Formats: sequence, C-alpha cells, structure tokens
Amino acid sequence: MVWVSLCHSAIAQITATDTIRQQRWNIHFQSTVIGQWHPAFADPYSGQNSLRSHEGAKVSITTTLFAGVRLWKGAEFYFNPEISGGEGLSQALGVAGALNGETFRVGSATPKVYVARLFLRQYIALSKEYEWVDNDFNQLHVKRPVSYLSFLVGRINIADYFDNNSVAHDARRQFLNWSLMGAGAWDYPANTRGYTYGFVAEWKHKQWGLRYSFATLPKSANASNMNYDPRLALAHVLEAEGGWKLKNGLTGTVRLLGFLNVANMGSYQLATLMDTPDITATRKYSRSKAGFGINAEQQVTPEATVFARYSWNDGQNETWVFTEIDNSFSAGAMTSGRYWKRPLDNIGLSVVTNGISKAHRDYLAKGGYGFIIGDGRLNYAQEFITELYYSFAVYKDYIFITPDYQFVLNPGYNKDRGPVNAFAVRLHAEF
Repeated sequence: MVWVSLCHSAIAQITATDTIRQQRWNIHFQSTVIGQWHPAFADPYSGQNSLRSHEGAKVSITTTLFAGVRLWKGAEFYFNPEISGGEGLSQALGVAGALNGETFRVGSATPKVYVARLFLRQYIALSKEYEWVDNDFNQLHVKRPVSYLSFLVGRINIADYFDNNSVAHDARRQFLNWSLMGAGAWDYPANTRGYTYGFVAEWKHKQWGLRYSFATLPKSANASNMNYDPRLALAHVLEAEGGWKLKNGLTGTVRLLGFLNVANMGSYQLATLMDTPDITATRKYSRSKAGFGINAEQQVTPEATVFARYSWNDGQNETWVFTEIDNSFSAGAMTSGRYWKRPLDNIGLSVVTNGISKAHRDYLAKGGYGFIIGDGRLNYAQEFITELYYSFAVYKDYIFITPDYQFVLNPGYNKDRGPVNAFAVRLHAEF
C-alpha cells in the first residue's frame, strides 16, 4: 500500500518585514522503482498464502503527480493521479510484515492509472501568530496559523495524517517493511491500494495536537469496492500528539492513537470450530476490531533520531484491511550522512517483532487462511524482522538509490519455515 512521502517540517517565523509571496498553486512528482529478491530458505511445507522459497526477483513501480491550489482564505485543494505496476515477492503473501511497502495485493502486475487522492482542506486560525510551511507534496508554501482547526474531506490515505514518524513512515525514502511504515496492529481504513474516502478534523496548537477521522471500509477484507453505508461499516481513528524541545535544542514527539473498525467481519473462534476453517463463512455485520498505538521519537543529535512504536488490537475478528498483525513492537534509528560529508544521504536500522492473538493462531494452526498469511498449518512463534538501508543521494535531493536488506525469522509466525534474507534496490526520484 502506498504511503505518501513525509512532508518536511521546517518553518520560518513571520515578521512584519516578510515579503515572500504565498503560493497560489504547486505541482510535484515522484517515481519509485524497487527490485527485490531472496535466496531459497527452509520450507518443509507450504500453503496457498506462503512465501515461496524459490522464485525470481520482483519489481514494483509507482509514479505520482501531486497538484495543489489555494482556493480562498485557508482553503486548499489537492489532486493526486497515480500509476502503479509490478508485484512483490510471492504477491506480497507469506510475511505479516510484508517486505515491500510499495506493492499491493491486486492480483495483476500490469500498470494501472487511478486517482490516489482528491481532497479539500480548510484551515481556521485560532491565533494571530503565523509561520511559513514549506512547498512540498500536498503542501503549499503559505502562511499558516501556529494554532488552528482544520477540516479535510475527500479521497485520502489516512496514514498521511495519523501515526506519523520522521524515521519510519515512508517506504519511498525510509524502511520498506510494512510493519515499520506504521503501527502494525492498526488495521487502518483503506482499499487494496491504500486509499479511502473520509473526513479528518484536527486541532493544532504549536507542538500539541488532537485529530479525529471517520472513513469508509471495504465491503470485504482487502477489497477495492468500498462500503458507503455508515450503518454497516465505518472506521474511527483518534490521535493525540505532544512535542517537546530539550535545553540543547533537540526535539521529541509522542503520539497516542486509538481506533475502532466496524464491518462485516468473520470470527476466528467460530471459524476454528469448522471442520475446514473458513473465516469468510462466519462474517457478520456489527463485528468490530479495536486497538491502540504508541509512537515516540527523539533526536539524539541534530542529525540522528531514534524511535519506538507499540501497537495492539483485540485479535478476535477478521483482519479487514492492512495486514495480519495483532501486536507489534518496533524500534530503530536513522541518521544523515553529514558525519561523513554526505549530508543528503541517510542510513537506517530497525527491528520489529509481530504477533497474533490466540484465537488468530488457533485458526491458522487448523489450516485456516487470512488474506496475507496461511501455511496450511502453524508452529507458532513471533515474527521477527530487522532491516538496514542506506540511501545515496545521486543528484542533489532529487534522485536517490537505496540498497536494502531484511532478515525475517519465523515468516508468517511459523518457526518451521525460514529464516528469509531479502535484498532490494530502490530508485526514487522526486521534484
């Protein structure tokens, strides 16, 4: 699923002598190509959703146009057409922390053009103090109040506004693994490609913030067709954010997230009672999935930042959208190459451990399948992943080449299979 590149956060305080003109409109572009491969690994048995031990290299590509325009005071409109193609290893199956955040489970490698985002956002000033925000993806270079309310409606990727993190959030510039892009246990509302229709309200006061969203969910798990009847299916997300600055000027942030999804979900417990477990045969409207996430980051030097995330959901009903993770903990660090006179380069190292509830593991152990994992049986263990990348700035801050390595222990929570060593090279261009 596509997660939008992080908007830069640099700002400049406005004074009475400022003569910089606000942007009326902007256009940006990104393209990301990822080639990924893994050597053979131990697989004494496999199922329809297993990561295949023997397969060739896979290539994915996404290309996005970001267009924005200022309409009236505080109002901005954005439009993002996108094309994506290619595929992930084993069609992005077999590892709950899937290996390439730029791939989807769409069943076809043929490139396709679609509308990624189309939304209107209105800002309402709550203070007389303003600051400049940078010209960036889906962000105009404008004066914005330090304290504000904002309301957004349209077609969006909800992860653009929740569970942000400057170290681990963007598969186009940072870590590739799905469970490092965000809170693994947050079954965030989206279609197969990562987008939904929704409403986002935000209150922001300097380093503090509170945001809420409701959004549509698919009619069935991991589907493209959305359910637009809020009486039958709806996702709610609430997040609080607080920041600080230490005496040495280094900054930190913590974010607390809670979510509730209601949809036509199946029950793991009921499906496990069947002779041939099938979660789809137990689906019922009004079933829910609830959970929370804690996300913190801290600068340790002006160039280096560390982070940690923990997320959990109740794990009783069917995973509906993102991936089959019911609890997840990740931690890591990123630093720029300024120390070795390569200031536009970045290097990152992270570890993540993913798990599932007892009801979920019992279902898989009896031969059940979700939409991303299932080996036909299960010798359960936590899934452990570590990832290391180095991003080389090839041409200014426009073109980057990134070699990436991931080590996966117990893929799909199965200690009978693996370990897996996955290698990738990513080419990313933007302007």
